[in-house]
Amino acid sequence: MQNLTRITRNPEVMGGKPCIRGMRLTVVAIVGLMASGHSANDLLKA
Repeated sequence: MQNLTRITRNPEVMGGKPCIRGMRLTVVAIVGLMASGHSANDLLKA
């Protein structure tokens, strides 16, 4: 499996949850928004 460098984990940022590199945006938040019906384009605009 390819290692994704866009997703990072740091115990000092957002409690160690996986985040998008350089942002305080968790992977869980993105997946949750997409599961609730938002498109990738909606997320990029926001």
